[in-house]
Amino acid sequence: MLKTLTVENFALIENVTVEFGEGLNILTGETGAGKSILIDALGAALGNRVGVNRIRKGADNLRVFAEFSDGLTLERTVSRSAKNSITANGEQLTLARLKKICADLVDVHGQNKNLELLREEKIYSLIEDAAITETAEEFKRLHRTLTAQRRALQEKLRTRADSLQRLDFLRWQEKEIASARLKPDEDEELAAEIRKLSHAEKIAEHVMESAQILNDGDFDVLSALSRVIKNLDGVARYDNKLDGARALLEEAEINLREAYEEIRDYGGSFEFSPERLEELHARADVIYKLKQKYGATVNEILQRLTTIRAEIAAAENFDSDVEELKRAVAEAERQTSICAEKLLQLRQASAQTLSAAIEAEIRRLGMTRARFQIVVERTEKFTSRGGDTADIKFSANAGEEMLSLSQVASGGELSRIALAVKTVADSSAATMVFDEIDAGLGGVTARTVAEAVAKISRGRQVLCITHLPQIASMADVHLQITKAEVDGRTVTKVRRLEGEERVKEIARMASGNESPASIKNAREMLSAKNFPR
Repeated sequence: MLKTLTVENFALIENVTVEFGEGLNILTGETGAGKSILIDALGAALGNRVGVNRIRKGADNLRVFAEFSDGLTLERTVSRSAKNSITANGEQLTLARLKKICADLVDVHGQNKNLELLREEKIYSLIEDAAITETAEEFKRLHRTLTAQRRALQEKLRTRADSLQRLDFLRWQEKEIASARLKPDEDEELAAEIRKLSHAEKIAEHVMESAQILNDGDFDVLSALSRVIKNLDGVARYDNKLDGARALLEEAEINLREAYEEIRDYGGSFEFSPERLEELHARADVIYKLKQKYGATVNEILQRLTTIRAEIAAAENFDSDVEELKRAVAEAERQTSICAEKLLQLRQASAQTLSAAIEAEIRRLGMTRARFQIVVERTEKFTSRGGDTADIKFSANAGEEMLSLSQVASGGELSRIALAVKTVADSSAATMVFDEIDAGLGGVTARTVAEAVAKISRGRQVLCITHLPQIASMADVHLQITKAEVDGRTVTKVRRLEGEERVKEIARMASGNESPASIKNAREMLSAKNFPR
């Protein structure tokens, strides 16, 4: 519930703080006093668009501050440079976030808001209940699946010619790679062997020299080492202090001899073949050409071969894939159609029940021969909403054809229809605002509309701008909006009326003066306000 609204430098309003109460809050005043400006300021706090032209002349910015009964506070300022500052409980937020917070906070209805009844989306929201919502969500899921399946089938069919052409190309690639009979890491092994054979002469020279140094003649390392060990054997007969050194030399002799044998064997097995080297270069050239097309290494080329074979398999299975997709589309269409039909029947049943209730309320509001019907009809094509379309058919007078509400309803009729809808189809918002919903009404109808507005205020807060004394007399809180000239400037003021002030205001609204007769009439209206809500 809205507790207070503070407005600064907004059009004619210089600085006003309005305290609202529970139930029906009525705003009255002369035309042009600023009643709608106050509602516009509230709309600004709720996230409606505000232009810099709304900033009061001479001020740098406008400010609106709204406080709600649950502790929520909203503040918005707009500067001459069109810069917005928005906070909720002191925390900065974006305009989009503000609109989301306020979506179900306050329900505002004015002349423009009534036009929402003509939108199909609004019609669907009126007839929606828990079962419809659940079925509609299920339909959306099925429709998304159907759309995806259809898109996949269309894409598959679109690529038929390309797929056949690519299949020939893939087969050629597969043959080119497969014919090379590559082995994993073959390029690395090949490079190592080419490197070895390309330097065969140097390798042989180094191997031979190394073998000779180790064991060839009287002055090779192994022979010299044997003589040293023999000399130490002679020392050991007289002194054992060099036994450790002798043991190390024996171990070194064993290691050197093993190294010599490995070098000797390598030299004995090493063969240089110009033909083999040429063969290796030819193989390397084949691999190099494949690398230019398919990957930087043999392993990458082999991975590419695996991918190509998978693509070939997919292309060869094109027709079977198409048939599978067609079956999937058909099944998705079947399930979606079943759900669409269920959704249609639920909506039609809800629309029929709601139409009867709204029609009865419209007739109670003075259009005694009016007919009102929410029509939900099947369509040939599905949308994300379902397989149907919704419209409101209306006739204000007996004998007239029911046509779309957008074609036949006048502004005044639309206001009463909107009021009937709000009376029957409850809003979830804790606060509702009606801006001159009584336009063009009078007499008995005015009293009926007044009772309808009061009924809506049962258990919630309603803010209502009105020129009708019948509605004003129903107020739980009566706020008078006036304008005055202060220091050569027009300012709007708001004050809460009590007691005799209310009587005089209702008398003024009823007859334009405060005569004894109008005062008596006003007292009678106030005394008759307490009908069962």
